[in-house]
Amino acid sequence: MSEPTPKKTPDKESRTSQTVLAKSAQGATFLILLQIGSRALTFIVNQVLLRYLSPELLGISTQLELYTISVLYFARESIRVALQRQRSDAGEADSDRTPGKQGEKPSGRVAKSYAQSREAQEVVNLSYIAIALGVPLAYWLAQLYLRSAEPSVLAAPFFHESLNIYAFATFIELLAEPCFAVASQKMLYGTRASAEASATFTRCILTCIAAIRASRNSHDIGVLPFAIGQIGYASVLCLIYYTKIWPVSTQSRFSLLLRPLSTSNPNQYILSRFSRPLISLSSNLYAQSGLKHILTQGDSLLIASLTSLTDQGTYALASNYGGLLARMLFQPIEESSRGLFGRLLSPSSTTTSTTENPAKLSPQGANSAKAYLLTILRLYTLLSAIILPLGPTLSPLLLSHLLGPHWTSHGAGSVLSAYCYYIPLLALNGILEAFVSAVATPAELRTQSLWMFAFSAGFAGAGYLLLRVYGLGARGLVLANAVNMLMRICWSWGFVQAWLGKQGVGVRVREFLPTVGTGVVGVVVAGGMKVLERGFEGGWRDLVQCVGVAGIYGLMLLFFERVFLLQCYQMLRPPKEDAKKKI
Repeated sequence: MSEPTPKKTPDKESRTSQTVLAKSAQGATFLILLQIGSRALTFIVNQVLLRYLSPELLGISTQLELYTISVLYFARESIRVALQRQRSDAGEADSDRTPGKQGEKPSGRVAKSYAQSREAQEVVNLSYIAIALGVPLAYWLAQLYLRSAEPSVLAAPFFHESLNIYAFATFIELLAEPCFAVASQKMLYGTRASAEASATFTRCILTCIAAIRASRNSHDIGVLPFAIGQIGYASVLCLIYYTKIWPVSTQSRFSLLLRPLSTSNPNQYILSRFSRPLISLSSNLYAQSGLKHILTQGDSLLIASLTSLTDQGTYALASNYGGLLARMLFQPIEESSRGLFGRLLSPSSTTTSTTENPAKLSPQGANSAKAYLLTILRLYTLLSAIILPLGPTLSPLLLSHLLGPHWTSHGAGSVLSAYCYYIPLLALNGILEAFVSAVATPAELRTQSLWMFAFSAGFAGAGYLLLRVYGLGARGLVLANAVNMLMRICWSWGFVQAWLGKQGVGVRVREFLPTVGTGVVGVVVAGGMKVLERGFEGGWRDLVQCVGVAGIYGLMLLFFERVFLLQCYQMLRPPKEDAKKKI
């Protein structure tokens, strides 16, 4: 008679959750530092490029970037989300044993190693679906782009050559998807950092060199420098990923090629290669991911169809500067949080569940997820307390000193000022939707897709009204984005409250609000910045005054939020047991 599988004690389960939280927090920190470094380099190079480019060329490059993003998103996003929700079962039966402990059977270690290799091969195999989807998507979207593009875009120098290069670069980037899946599953943040940082550096250098050389030689090569940079980015990314991950696959005994998987259950895999549960989950996520992409990139789609190339370039400039924070901070946090929620809240870790109705989780997992979610939300509200009082006044001032009147005369400063009110909504929506995508059942995902379809229709209508009827231009588009984002936040927050309520863990808005002192000082500073703005003379003195106010305000926030910030610092440190093991 076989012995029952030992259950995790609450103390061990608590330590496991704390370890996962610490690793995820450290991983998010790693990704944030990577984004800061790469975006800082991109920012510097862009300052050079903008002196050699017109708003029209920047508008075309934005359209090409949207093409690449769309192909990649529709090809791989639903698969990436599904893989992040995959719960590792390799260590469940063996989780209470320590390697080398007396009495541990060698067969247990062998079984665990085999399970880990099989899970790695599962994610590799599924990644090839993204590659297969990317080829027809690249062709179809390119044809759609060519048919809908304005004559001035099609007549731009080297436009067709640049589009072909972008399509080929997209395919090369998709070839690295198996390596990315393995790096994400095994939490190899160093590998991801080296690959993405090196690729970003290559893109910046190649783009800058091509643009400057063409300008000095009086050659008009249009958007070709951006295409050259993109092919360099994809090539270096693919090369470094395979260089780093291939030894991992050899050591862990799985292949980076498409390989059949042996199993006693013939219904577990499709064609003996693709996990049926992961395929099912990816299919359910696909429509929802498509609608999310339309909502996320809806501003680019609207402005490309309703405004001139000059307006597109101006909006691209403002949104790129305004979105720096989103790409450097929010995106890596959202990505790592989605994986963390999937690990903490997976039903398979505690009890049996059905596809449509997951069983109730242990209180420890739900409480850990709630604590992490509230911590991120609190950090975002503090960040909002900095952006809202300072950003609308300070950002146009910085833009005028960086680029001069050549760009600010087109209204980029006012658009950037309006974008500051949109950034906090972007942050809140990202973390809430990461929670939803990690725990929602297929039925709940379908419900979310219906709501997102309604939001996308409302966004399109509001955008058309504000852009075409009222003629508010890019500022109207920011307003439409803000309304759309607010609706998505309301739906996601309602889902989070209901889902955690079913687990016996309540959550309320006041749990992540900043202190009263922070709120009061923020209102005072916002009023003071408006007073300073009335006396601006357009010189460096204005900037020095604003920076001085921002510095004093930052010190006051540190004082009022010192207890919470100390808790965040302690969260980044691993549990004492893990620290002792390292020693």
